[in-house]
Amino acid sequence: MTNLDRRLKFHQILCDILGNSYVYFQPPESVKLHYPCIVYNRATGSGEYADNQLYTFRIAYEVIYISKDPDNEVILKLIALPYSAMNRSYTANNLNHDSFNIYF
Repeated sequence: MTNLDRRLKFHQILCDILGNSYVYFQPPESVKLHYPCIVYNRATGSGEYADNQLYTFRIAYEVIYISKDPDNEVILKLIALPYSAMNRSYTANNLNHDSFNIYF
């Protein structure tokens, strides 16, 4: 499976969690976001080695859920994903942002 195939599969999982298609991968500033939404970017990666060779590699994404509602089930669904960790929550422009690192 290519990196693009893996990202598109991850994108579909995020759409399913959100319940709509307002999921954006590295959106340029010219894109008007519709809320609630998920914005995600590549963050880093993590590899495991065996016999001095790369055995497995996972790309990490910074996933930000943006909503007017500070208490939402989407947050629980995102944290329930395998290899997910919540970074922080903050408010900007009267919108709640919940940031996660998710390896996929």
